[in-house]
Amino acid sequence: MVEPKAWQVTAGSAALGLALAAVAVVTAGPWDSGQRKAEREWAVAQNRAGGAHHDPSAPRTPAPAPSAAGVLSALAAADTTRTRAEPGGAPPADLGRTLGKLLDADALGPSRTASVVDTATGEVLYGKGAATPMTPASTVKIATMVAALSALGPDHRIATTVMATPDQRKLTLVGGGDATLDRKRLGALAGDTARALRDSGITKVELHYDTSLYSGPREHPIGPNDNIAPVVPLMAGQGRLDKSTTGPAPRSGNPAGDAARTFAHLLRERGVRTARPPAAGKPAKGAEPLARTYSAPLADLVERALTESDNDIAESLARQTAIAAGEPASFAGAGRAVGAELTKLRLPLKGTRFADGSGLNRKDKASAALLTALLTRAADPDRPELRPVLTGLPVAGFTGTLRGRYGGTPPAAGLIRAKTGTLTGVDALAGTVVDGEGRLLAFAFLAGATKAPDTARTALDALSAALVPRTPSAPPPAPLPARGSAIP
Repeated sequence: MVEPKAWQVTAGSAALGLALAAVAVVTAGPWDSGQRKAEREWAVAQNRAGGAHHDPSAPRTPAPAPSAAGVLSALAAADTTRTRAEPGGAPPADLGRTLGKLLDADALGPSRTASVVDTATGEVLYGKGAATPMTPASTVKIATMVAALSALGPDHRIATTVMATPDQRKLTLVGGGDATLDRKRLGALAGDTARALRDSGITKVELHYDTSLYSGPREHPIGPNDNIAPVVPLMAGQGRLDKSTTGPAPRSGNPAGDAARTFAHLLRERGVRTARPPAAGKPAKGAEPLARTYSAPLADLVERALTESDNDIAESLARQTAIAAGEPASFAGAGRAVGAELTKLRLPLKGTRFADGSGLNRKDKASAALLTALLTRAADPDRPELRPVLTGLPVAGFTGTLRGRYGGTPPAAGLIRAKTGTLTGVDALAGTVVDGEGRLLAFAFLAGATKAPDTARTALDALSAALVPRTPSAPPPAPLPARGSAIP
């Protein structure tokens, strides 16, 4: 996007933007499916009472998911089980007995907690150590996303800006924290910049890059790791050194410098040379914006981060929350900002710690009760801005980090949406499912000191699958071998 000083190229950029938008609609991933918009509009427009329609004379069209009550019921620290009648294909009548046996699976290790909540009422249907703080691994992203959406709103976009001195001979590429910036958008930014410079008769510039938006350590506490790039506000392609776009990959040790060098190369391709390789530095005094590119709306970033468990986006959005709260854009500042934002939402935060935004840090602490409360808040009809947290959850057997799971636990595939969490010895799953009575349930299962991720994931899949409505021909999952007891 060209700034007003370079208005001559605006029309061309707008035409290009419309063309790219049309292509994006056709090729969008699961987080751009339109479901988020439809659910947001429904949440605003429909009756606030929530719940699905059961009128047999009504048209047979998909009913919206039930919505949460405006005020959550208190989440008790004590273990709690609520049972309900079992009509036809509903889950087992003794929910506590079924989940209890599955939760005792040896594969889940000695420390395991659980929470199942009816999002329409806030009623706790099942709880086992639900208020006990555990290492949540990547399920902490749910908290990060709720905080970011609450603080910034779903339409917030992150800018990457080219600043220029009054004579336009010194440029600074300023990182705004967009972890989704890629070579294609960087090329469009270079194109806008080059056109503005040519209009002023300039074909040679001095280029710098600015990463001063963030403070504190740039390396995640886990150190150099294929799961995350150095946490800086300027990067292209998330600093990946291969052609991948998701998942682990070798990362650059200096993604900001690499992005600036790529930008310089793209400028040269468009007829603007740089006097020397780009160097780190802030914009010169008197510099003004020359061109900008913006990320997709925050709602889309949230959905992408949850679907693919994207650590780079998660850390970026935690820092966006910190900036909005007036905190330093660091690990510590982001943790305080996320906690403060969730406090405003009246969520159960006792014992919680947000050491990072992605869940890679073992010092993160969250309870199963907090995770189900977050999901319940995201279903609240009075909080439509939080709905991308639900629509971004991977679909069992189909999308994101659940694409390869639930194959052996029918009929759960396609019916469960959940965020995964995995560290060595830590396995977690938190998400939603519609039960046999048409109610949207939020669930969270956390396990620590697990021996093997594969068997732990199978046990977690079985727990969530037990909430799926069943027919007589589809028995509930068989419990895995049990050992020990759950956390009291």
